[in-house]
This record gives sequence, structure tokens and C-alpha cells, in this order.
Amino acid sequence: MNGASREALAAARERLDALTDNTSVDAAALADDLASVTALLDREVSLRRVLTDPAQSGESKAELAARLLSGQVSGEAVDLVSGLVRSRWSQSRDLVDSVEELANTADLTAAQRAGVLDDVEDELFRFGRIVGSDQELRSALTSRTAIATAKGQLLRSLLGGKAQPVTERIIVRLVTQPRGRSLEAGIESLSKLAAERRDRAVAVVTSAVPLSDRQKQRLGAALAKLYGREMHLNLDVDPAVLGGISVRVGDEIINGTVAERLEEATRRIAG
Repeated sequence: MNGASREALAAARERLDALTDNTSVDAAALADDLASVTALLDREVSLRRVLTDPAQSGESKAELAARLLSGQVSGEAVDLVSGLVRSRWSQSRDLVDSVEELANTADLTAAQRAGVLDDVEDELFRFGRIVGSDQELRSALTSRTAIATAKGQLLRSLLGGKAQPVTERIIVRLVTQPRGRSLEAGIESLSKLAAERRDRAVAVVTSAVPLSDRQKQRLGAALAKLYGREMHLNLDVDPAVLGGISVRVGDEIINGTVAERLEEATRRIAG
């Protein structure tokens, strides 16, 4: 997002944070309501165009949203969506993306309140690794011919009782309502949102053997010092790296593996 849409989303995030700071608000229920609104706006293209039409006043768009949603979702959800449509948007689809992000953030807030946000982050990472290594499972979850309910049932059979309820909810939403994204991109986006709940970044660490607790602490401290913020380490073991570790933070890769050094030496000899 850029321009007006980015500013509108930033303001909506602040409103959501203020709302969920009130412990009487059921963050998980709010997430479900916002997910329902996301599905509605994604399905009804003409509606979202009306709600983002710059020729219409913000107040008239907010009144329309309130009329459509009142009685269907909670008052808190109506207020959030009304605030969103009062804002200006660069593209109508940005509104849908923003409501979806607020839904996921509300669910992650519920996890944070319950003290299980670390578990959710780890489960998202592990689920991504499982899907990446099981082509049959990935095909079943991304098939365009399979119905959404069947995908949801498959996920619940895989995750039910083995992952936090929040993890299960947001993964089921991602898979059954992909909205044109790849499964991998969706999981990465959710992982970043989870990390942002603690104002920390995610570092994907790949090593030939599991790191000890001492090594993890030292690496986390070094990365926090380097990037100026706390780091959540997603740990992966891959014997192919031969030795050392590879660290990816966003698009930046810090590679200290033996395999990488061998490749570099080979390139120099060949060149």
C-alpha cells in the first residue's frame, strides 16, 4: 500500500489497539466479525467501490456501512469499519486488505492476552515448513477445485488439539479465503504480524544441527543489537548447510554456512 491507503491503515491500527486495550472487548469475537466483513467486501466488488469512492463524503459512506452491518456484526466491528470507510483509499482493494489485517491482528491480540503469542509464532513457522516439504498436502490446500469447507476440515484434523486455537483459526481463514495470495506469502505475512505485536522482527535461522539454548540467546542478542529491536528466532535444521548458520531477516540474508563458502570458492575458481 502507499499514499492515502497507508495512512488510512495506520489510523485503523491505532483505533484497533485502543479498542482492544479494553479487556472487556472479546478480541477473538471481533476477529471473527472482521473476517466476515472481509469476505463480504471481497465478494461484493461494487460495494467496496462505493465505500471507497472519493466522490462520496466519508460520513455518507460510514452511514451506509453501518446500515449494512448493524445487527450482523458487533458494534465494535461496525465502528472500526465505519472509521475505515471515512478515510481515503488509493485502491478499493486496499480496504479489503486492511479489514483482513485488522481481523488477524485482533486474533493475535487475543493470543497475546492469553500468553500464547510465542506458541502461535512457532506454530505458524512449523506449519509453513510442513507444507513446504509435503507437496501432496500443499496441493490439497491450494487446489482451486477443492471446496473451502473440505480444506477447513482437513486443517482442523491436522491442527485440532495440536496447535493453539488462534493458530488454527487464522490458518483456516488463510487457506479457505486466499484472495489470490500464495500460501507461503500468506503465512509469512501472518508471521510478521505476530512479531509486530511485540514490536520485534523475525529472523529465520537455518543451521546444520540444532542450536543450544546458549547459542540461541547469544544469536538473539547479537541480532537485536544489529537491528535495534528484539528478534524472534524461527529455527530450522538443514544438514545441507554443512556447518555454520544462515540468517534471513526480511529480504536480507546473513550467510555464514560452509556450503555458502564452498559455493563462493567454486565461483571464484570458475571465474
